[in-house]
Amino acid sequence: MTDRYTLNKGSLSKEICLLLHLLAADSVDGLAERSPQQFADIDWKQFIRLTLHHRVFPFLYPKLSGMTSQLIPAHVSERLQQEYRSNTVRMLQLSGEMARIGAELSKLGIRSLFLKGPVLAEDLYGDFSLRTSRDLDFMVPIDRLAETEAFLLKLGYEQIEVYESILGDWKWREHHLTFNHPDSKIKLEVHWRLGPGPSAEPGFGELWEHSRSSTLLGPDVRYLGREDLFLFLVSHGARHAWSRLRWLLDIKMLLLQQPDNEQLLGLLKQYNCEAIAGQTLILAADLLDTKVDSRLSGLMDMPKAQRLAQDAVFYVARMVNLNDPPLEPEVERHFKAYQPAILTPRNRLLRAAGFLYPYAADARTLPLPKPLHVLYFPLRPFLWSWRKVTGREEA
Repeated sequence: MTDRYTLNKGSLSKEICLLLHLLAADSVDGLAERSPQQFADIDWKQFIRLTLHHRVFPFLYPKLSGMTSQLIPAHVSERLQQEYRSNTVRMLQLSGEMARIGAELSKLGIRSLFLKGPVLAEDLYGDFSLRTSRDLDFMVPIDRLAETEAFLLKLGYEQIEVYESILGDWKWREHHLTFNHPDSKIKLEVHWRLGPGPSAEPGFGELWEHSRSSTLLGPDVRYLGREDLFLFLVSHGARHAWSRLRWLLDIKMLLLQQPDNEQLLGLLKQYNCEAIAGQTLILAADLLDTKVDSRLSGLMDMPKAQRLAQDAVFYVARMVNLNDPPLEPEVERHFKAYQPAILTPRNRLLRAAGFLYPYAADARTLPLPKPLHVLYFPLRPFLWSWRKVTGREEA
């Protein structure tokens, strides 16, 4: 690799720079002596808000707990301690539910792969209390999805959203169903794909073949192999514009496990993820001082990877929740340009072609008998135009 690409970080506040500095450091011992300017004139309330937004407080608190109050005010340490303890209790609860669901699905003969949650925290950080998780994500084969839904409803879970669909478009437009338990307040996402279509990705059988069993939660809790996990985390983080630093921290911890680089490069090439992988490595290296193996460093030299990495700094500089509209106008404009930018030309073409595939809104606009649903293909441009003319904002 040539000289490492350096991000323009001029838009980052002192508070986010300190947070990055602390996350990147292997040890905080002597950190203030080496970089005293990092701790000067900090808005500590803003610093706390950043640790909560980026969901890195459980990783940060053990590091900071030994620092003197002259560096980190007591009220900051106390607040982080409260959040750390609450998170530990939550992760214990999620761990128990993950083990239960994995075991029960196994009894039903339904293979499942957990994508995130306590199993990921234990694998990457060695301690589930060092990472947050708000829900449990797991994947099942699409032909066992209906059985999985019925099983969760029997356990008392309630489905949050129901997709309206015609001609089976939900299978590739969407990638998970969401459930919530009214008593435990545990949220589940049941995947049949790693991410939304129409992009290509490994099938369930391939993921299962490379999967691992949890040493903490038992053999029924299986999760992705290292290389598949890297592909998933890269795709997920890029899709969400790396708007939370926890996702980059996951990447750093995963790279410390030294995945098989040749296998990883083949996987990234096969699924057209080389540019977003390069984006990820640039961000992890520059913001969190992540060591990148020389065999992967060529991905960081890609011009598209460098453009995308700089684009992501826009979100690191702000506390943006992209899943909570309405977004500020500046953020919305940026994200509308960013979303297609991360796609390959082929996937942009597939995305455009997907717009021509009938939506459920077409059936509401002009109800037709099911045997005639195929007519929605030629009718779709006219039905979409009609909704625009009449002021309806549906797809």
